[in-house]
Amino acid sequence: MPQRSSILWAAALLTALFPALLFWIETLLSGNDGSQSYVWMSSGQCLGNQINDLLRSPQRTLEDFPLLEYGGAPMIALAFTGWCLSLRSGRARLGRIIARCAAAALLLSPLCGLLLVTLDAALDTHCLEAWGPPALLNGAVGTDLYRLAPPILVLAAVRAPRRAFIRRGRPARTALAILALSVTVLALAEAAPAGTVSSEGELDCAGFGDGTVRGLSTGEKGFLCQVRGYNSFYAEGGIEGWGQAPDRVVLAHGHHLCGLATRQGGNLEARAVQQAPHASLGRALAPLCPAVARWQEQEGKRKQEEEAAYVAEKEKACAAHRTHRPKIKPVRQRRATMWTEFWTINAWEDGYEGTVPETVEDLVGSERGALTIWAADEIGHACVTVESYTRRPPLEIRGGEEVVEVGYDSPKGSLALVDGWGNRLPALTPAGPGSYRVRVHLRGRKLVHQNPDAPDGAVQLLIMVFPGEQKKPTVYR
Repeated sequence: MPQRSSILWAAALLTALFPALLFWIETLLSGNDGSQSYVWMSSGQCLGNQINDLLRSPQRTLEDFPLLEYGGAPMIALAFTGWCLSLRSGRARLGRIIARCAAAALLLSPLCGLLLVTLDAALDTHCLEAWGPPALLNGAVGTDLYRLAPPILVLAAVRAPRRAFIRRGRPARTALAILALSVTVLALAEAAPAGTVSSEGELDCAGFGDGTVRGLSTGEKGFLCQVRGYNSFYAEGGIEGWGQAPDRVVLAHGHHLCGLATRQGGNLEARAVQQAPHASLGRALAPLCPAVARWQEQEGKRKQEEEAAYVAEKEKACAAHRTHRPKIKPVRQRRATMWTEFWTINAWEDGYEGTVPETVEDLVGSERGALTIWAADEIGHACVTVESYTRRPPLEIRGGEEVVEVGYDSPKGSLALVDGWGNRLPALTPAGPGSYRVRVHLRGRKLVHQNPDAPDGAVQLLIMVFPGEQKKPTVYR
């Protein structure tokens, strides 16, 4: 066996085992198992990182194979045995094939990782953020580069000696070129200057005209202010993943995203925009990108028109119901379409806002200064009629599927019914502070429970408020 080959085989085996040996020594000396975990948030993924995610599970399965443990030392030992037996039997070529197959198996994982990181670095240096913080990325790249050493030493150990220079074949030249390119690109990406991260005052986000940043347009400054979270809208730290990125990097991605959006008519919801790695910048893009600003303005008007049409349709359905004809004349009678996102509408007096009493029969509840009334199956609207009286009105059971009456203590005489959209029906207690009774008639609860697409105006509420000393609730139906 050639002495040169023996040295290279031994070097390959020791290089593979060295990290494990170092870990064992450190563990024995420090008592620390060396385990660490990393959690990070990225602003998106680029092609290389997405491919890496797809390969991660099968790659881990392969790396758990016993021959690939300890840096591939068992694989190297097995290949060395096969190579020695082949030499002794006079079949040197078979020994080289065995060794090269083992080396190829060991090269696959680190080369794949390096090529994917290089791909993202070549596409856009910001894509490297998806691989984790710099310390983690540098460690992973360094580990992959180190893992290349044992299989390269194996290939050198079984290389047949040649006295004359022979040009390497195309696969070898290609592999060396790719490796050199990977190291160069990663080095350039790592060595690139961090750039400037301008402060709120430097960008003049408050608009007082005392900013010190030069060479940026008003739109670019406004864009950076929103990305950084320097204004009230993004006061909680700005857009995640971009807060500490240099100005030039953020602006480059902003202009690129603006170009994508402009080709889509400024539509931030277009597929091409949504799939961009830096799509999260879209919500801050309007100051930088006129097309996006116009689209957002048009979209806002369209949504307002849709909402107005929706509300008008529901109000029309409520207006179509017959007006209630009371047995005695009330002081006031009002009708309204009222909305809720949390099952109920409420009535409060000044200083008692936010109090939500428990309901009787899941319909109406009262506390001093507050009422709550069921109005919809979680989200929806009700057609509400409110009547205020100076004396107790006659009981009307007919036409109400549920009728419940509760006592109410008015501290200020300023009770107003309020829905989830801020609509108000004030002055429900015309007699001023004192004791009242509130009688609520409900129709349509069963219909909306049984039918998720219940017709508009299905829920009808008739609320009668009148003076009364009794405190206990009464359930009539």
